[in-house]
Amino acid sequence: MLAATALAALLATAAPQDPPVQDPPVQDPTGTRVDDIVVLGRPLDEAARDFVYSLSVPARGRGLARWRDTVCVGVVNLRGEAAQYLADVISTRAEDLGLEIGAPGCSPNVIITFADDGAQMARAMVEAEPSAFRVGGSGMDLGRAALGRFQEGDAPVRWWHMALPINSETGRIAVRIPGETDNEGNPSAPSISTFGSLLTTIIRDDLNKVIVIVDVDGVAHLTAPQLADYLSMVSLAQIDPRGEIAGFPTILNVLDNPAAADSMTDWDLAFLEALYRDDRAMRRNPAVLASSIASDLARDLRAEQEAAPEN
Repeated sequence: MLAATALAALLATAAPQDPPVQDPPVQDPTGTRVDDIVVLGRPLDEAARDFVYSLSVPARGRGLARWRDTVCVGVVNLRGEAAQYLADVISTRAEDLGLEIGAPGCSPNVIITFADDGAQMARAMVEAEPSAFRVGGSGMDLGRAALGRFQEGDAPVRWWHMALPINSETGRIAVRIPGETDNEGNPSAPSISTFGSLLTTIIRDDLNKVIVIVDVDGVAHLTAPQLADYLSMVSLAQIDPRGEIAGFPTILNVLDNPAAADSMTDWDLAFLEALYRDDRAMRRNPAVLASSIASDLARDLRAEQEAAPEN
């Protein structure tokens, strides 16, 4: 009930009908212009690279994962209009990236849960179904220590990503899953061919499930569009909960500074578009992949800066 009441109050600050996701409001220039980063002494390419590495965190030894299959958003512990608003915004952001959205009644793979105590909710969920958070396959999550942090602390929003390394040639899982067996009952292990190049691999990393827990009191100072876009970012990419992003223009700073952005910034959008732009990039060496996304981000931001009218 507390969650529903708080979100109803947030919705009062937003447009009553369609969420403003197609054309986000113009941001405060002091928070989004590329010039500000350059003035601080960093060339654009370097700033973009730092942004990507600060923002994102793949599983050890893996590349950044992204959604490939249909995205189905479920919002738990909210009712009616508030839940639908958040699901619609996240779904629209996903659709803008070329993803398919699940039909009504689909089984959620993006699960947004509201709670009065986020840490307590996280512990209860992990205790009730630990295998849902750690399947045990290599490269599928951030590991035991990260799962411990997910259940502790006072973060207003916390999230857990699960990804699957996939053989892009066969579409099959490319790592051994504990408990899986072949037709004869023997432990099964995938057979993977390799390329000679260090820059490419046939393995890509697909997001499989995202669980997000929102502490209602911790987000009460945000508008509905701010909260919806924050949740969109952590649902669509492997965002690092401990990333040092205070110096960058991103919606992810609104928890500490609500004036940081009204919606996703140009940097946020450019990052997501670069991540989802080229499927072949998902088969690159992890280090090369992050560098490639940073290059795409810098190119997009530079083009936007050059196209902007002079004051």
